[in-house]
Amino acid sequence: MSHFTSEDEALLQSMLRQLLQSVKEKITGAPSVECAEEILLHLEETDENFHNYEFVKYLRQYINNTVGSVIEEETEKCTSAQSQGEVSGYDTLVQNVTKKTRESKEYREMMHALKNVMMVVVESLINKFEEDRMHNKDPDSKTKKERQSGYYTDNCSDSDSSLNQSYAFMSQEQLQLLVEKLDPVQPKEVRQEALQTLCIAPPSDILNSESWPNLCKHLTMSLSDPDATFSEKILRFYAKTFSSSPFNMTREVYRSLARHLELYFLSGEYSLRISAGLDVSNPDITYLLKKVRLLNEYQKEAPSSWIRHPEKYMEEVVESTLSLLSVKHEPDHPASTDFLSPVYFLSLIDIKAVWFKKWMHAYYSRTVVLRLLEKKYKSLINEAVQQCLDYFEFCKAAVNKNSKVNDFSRQHCSDKQNAFYTGPELQYIYFVHSLCLLGRLLIYKQGQNLFPVQLKNRKDSISIADLLVLFTQLIYYSPSYPNTALAVHTDNYSPASLVMEILQVFCDQTGCAAECLYTDAVINALLHPVQGLLSGTEVYINCLETTLIDVADILARIAAVEDGLSLLLYGENEKTAKEDSPTAVHIIVQFTKKLLHDDISLLSGSESLPVVKGAFIFVCRQMYRTCEGLQMLIPYGLHESIGEAWKKVSLLSERVPTPVTGADSTSSISLESKNILLWEETLLDALLNFSATPKGVFLLHSTGAMNDCVNFMFSSLSKKLQTNEHEEFGNRVIVTQMATTPTGAVALQGSGFIKTLVTELWALLECGKDDLRITQPKSTPVDPIDQSCQKSFLSLINLLTYPAVFELLSKQDIPNKPMYSLREVPTDIIDIIDRLIILNSEAKIHSLFNYEQSHIFGLR
Repeated sequence: MSHFTSEDEALLQSMLRQLLQSVKEKITGAPSVECAEEILLHLEETDENFHNYEFVKYLRQYINNTVGSVIEEETEKCTSAQSQGEVSGYDTLVQNVTKKTRESKEYREMMHALKNVMMVVVESLINKFEEDRMHNKDPDSKTKKERQSGYYTDNCSDSDSSLNQSYAFMSQEQLQLLVEKLDPVQPKEVRQEALQTLCIAPPSDILNSESWPNLCKHLTMSLSDPDATFSEKILRFYAKTFSSSPFNMTREVYRSLARHLELYFLSGEYSLRISAGLDVSNPDITYLLKKVRLLNEYQKEAPSSWIRHPEKYMEEVVESTLSLLSVKHEPDHPASTDFLSPVYFLSLIDIKAVWFKKWMHAYYSRTVVLRLLEKKYKSLINEAVQQCLDYFEFCKAAVNKNSKVNDFSRQHCSDKQNAFYTGPELQYIYFVHSLCLLGRLLIYKQGQNLFPVQLKNRKDSISIADLLVLFTQLIYYSPSYPNTALAVHTDNYSPASLVMEILQVFCDQTGCAAECLYTDAVINALLHPVQGLLSGTEVYINCLETTLIDVADILARIAAVEDGLSLLLYGENEKTAKEDSPTAVHIIVQFTKKLLHDDISLLSGSESLPVVKGAFIFVCRQMYRTCEGLQMLIPYGLHESIGEAWKKVSLLSERVPTPVTGADSTSSISLESKNILLWEETLLDALLNFSATPKGVFLLHSTGAMNDCVNFMFSSLSKKLQTNEHEEFGNRVIVTQMATTPTGAVALQGSGFIKTLVTELWALLECGKDDLRITQPKSTPVDPIDQSCQKSFLSLINLLTYPAVFELLSKQDIPNKPMYSLREVPTDIIDIIDRLIILNSEAKIHSLFNYEQSHIFGLR
């Protein structure tokens, strides 16, 4: 119900006069509802404005929503029965539908709900009349006065979620009385009674009233009431308000809750310390976490509606949140470093800072958040950076001492029943929250402008490059899962996986990557474990194979972009590059060659070694697919190393038994054999991608693997395997490059690729889609090339370079047969010339179903 008007008041008063006696005598009995039904019918007959009352409209809508589907279902049943002659006449139909509806479960539940509502409404109005009588006021004059002052302009709930909210109307005087009763100085019984009334009333009445500021103060204070039941009810009122009121109203309630928490953390009664840990089974801690959770749920929901309201409303919510999260002791306070601040509790509830991600998503809110962070609350960013630094120092110290780092991320996943968080666990949870917050912040240019930051215990400021280097170091200094364990833990909170998520997002954002990732400092940090393994120095890295795979993943993403590739090839500043300090490309290719020759002692015998090799080959592949990159890699002879590795593994793969159709895959071919075949395909794919450039085709030919690579490519195209998302080129480009060499053209012919292409073209030109039902004549094509044949046309044009034409057509005669069967399908280029281009006989013309279209295609 959107508005409660004075006419609705008059209607309710009219009903009340007739209901009052029966309800007083038997408030819980059925007669009250039946009597109400009779009164409504009487008013409908006598009052011409009856259907215009908002109360009546709402009641009709409620009935329709509750039993509308039952009425429709019964009407359909009776209508079908009527068509079969079982029921006759309109009146009979109505009677049957009415009877069935009254007997339904939905109707009984609706009547029960209406009875409860009427009880609340009548009780409320009785109290109102009794108060008027006590004050010796005339109800009619009071109604007139209230109508003039506009008390009933917007007195009801904006949500239809609760029927009770829609009928407990409250006047300004009632609300003022409620404020007085909820004053903390009042007796406990008075306040509890007032709270009961508050929970029944629609939130919109309360939030729109003039008494709300005073009421808000009382509620904020009452949230700290020692009586848990009382304060719990207030929290329920807050939750109900958040779920059933628009943003312009709920912002006040949110600010009230945030202010209460801020005062609580600053108060003397709060004494929680990080070192003492946190027992979440403690009722006081549970209640505190409930408040923070309610706050967090609203934080995540508010962005969906705040754009429809003035910016100042959103700014109030943002500022009250940042003010709460900034609460801490003064630096000279003895317990300042051990203070369990509000941000720890928020991290427990929302460890990956989803609230901040939602707030930063839209420019409308992001601008406000970043402006407030810069002007008033930069300490939040400083604290987040400090948390990351502290955790890194902890991990680094443990690694240098060769001691095991306590893996809190794993403990968090496995020990879900643990109700006590130790100090280090709390610090770790805050660190994860800080890491996710900073990762989201750096995506945006305005967020990057907040750096560098100056920390209290450091002389030098922390720049974006410093922070990214720190993130990168977390990949190999912090504990991480082996690859096999990653699939088990869907919510992985290990630092390595969290940093990988952040860096992968950075790589996908062009502007962000250029500002944050494309620096020598970050590349050197990524290559640190690689350089250590190359030089043979002792490397203290947790889960070395996983770390190398992660590093290769980021390097491949960087190499896939032109600016990133330039950085890997020439360094941050090509002009000032030093000869004695090799750029990233040299380190990567040297390491890849050592991997292929199994020359890394720390990785020998590792099950994940083929995956590590494949990951670094892919980084090199991103570089040698370009002319510049290939030129840098040629002196290292990487193609020869890959070719040698392929020859070795191809000998092993020949011994692998062929999988038997219908047999169990695990029995017909072992896991080791599968890995051998997979490694062979990886090497063939790497060799094939040398063909992306003309000089690369020559290098591929020198390895002797040309035919095998083409066969592998044709197999991949037949399976319609998609190329990797980071590759700019597809297999079509490789086909074009190969066709520019005689050996490449012959290999394409021998693999069956050209035969498949010609057969597919013939099917499109001559066969069409015969399996489709023709409902209308096909339009005559007016385009130079029919849309369906365009792809095949381009494939043929790209394939038929001069060397390919010479190899495929030299010393061959055109068949010029006297007869052509309609089922005879061309299989090579000479057949296409014979059947579509040189149509010098009636037999050739009559063999075509679509002579004009096919001949024009051939001529073009």
